[in-house]
Amino acid sequence: MQIRNWIILCIVAWGLAGCGGARPAQAGGAAEKSAAIINKGSDTMVNLALAWAEKYQSLHPEQPISVTGGGSGTGITALANGAVDIANASRAIKPEEIQAMRANGIDPVEFVVARDAIAIIIHPDNPVERLTLQQISAIYSGQINNWSEVGGEDRPIVRLSRETNSGTHVYFLEEVLRLGQKDNKTLFSPDTLLLPSSEGITAEVRDNPNAIGYDGLGYVTPEVKVVAVAAHPGAEYYYPSVETVNNHTYPIARDLYMYTAGEPQGAVKAYLEWILSSEAQAIVVELGFVPIVGY
Repeated sequence: MQIRNWIILCIVAWGLAGCGGARPAQAGGAAEKSAAIINKGSDTMVNLALAWAEKYQSLHPEQPISVTGGGSGTGITALANGAVDIANASRAIKPEEIQAMRANGIDPVEFVVARDAIAIIIHPDNPVERLTLQQISAIYSGQINNWSEVGGEDRPIVRLSRETNSGTHVYFLEEVLRLGQKDNKTLFSPDTLLLPSSEGITAEVRDNPNAIGYDGLGYVTPEVKVVAVAAHPGAEYYYPSVETVNNHTYPIARDLYMYTAGEPQGAVKAYLEWILSSEAQAIVVELGFVPIVGY
């Protein structure tokens, strides 16, 4: 996948001199033709959001769209502050975030726009082929520290994770480290290396034979090795794919979201309706993510 910069992509429309000249189109009101749709959030989704924006601009050159990453939490905060029209998130909005928004008179509306698998990746020379969720949890919590403990060579394990503002980090903490158990308080091992991007994790795993990382399926490259995962000891192991996500056999899969402040109207509504169309969902497939069931 081509690596793109996270700096704002401002798709220029008729008479629009630059990104600084456009004001956000409000989700709750009709947008002027010259007003950019401001879209911010999940780094997992940023390449997909950029591809959607570029395609939509080719179909509707009168509608500029600005896309940035920064993390799911950053996008949701920006939506709460009225700074964006659409927040991208690779995790569901939290109850406390909804409460904070409603305290400001904002009622967030959720749209599931795609699905994703989180792949467990290691160096190609690492002989480990498969892991259970329990083993992955033990690795990342610091209970397992050597590859020999899971069938590999006598090498120390180097743990890689996304930073804490990442929706992928939050999902991985809650569903993998804590195994989806609400009362589980397991934390990442203190020596876990936090990296700011999915590309950064892939690059480090590629160069470090001791490393383990996790990335959205759309960011996995042939330069790393994907591990098969089982939901529990004795269960069948599965690799992440469109098929195993949609039939619910791969155990580390999630929805990808867009949020608006209230029911979208005008240009924002039209854009979201297009994102849910077969044309836009075809781009989901092209970028290695999973289209909405029924596409």
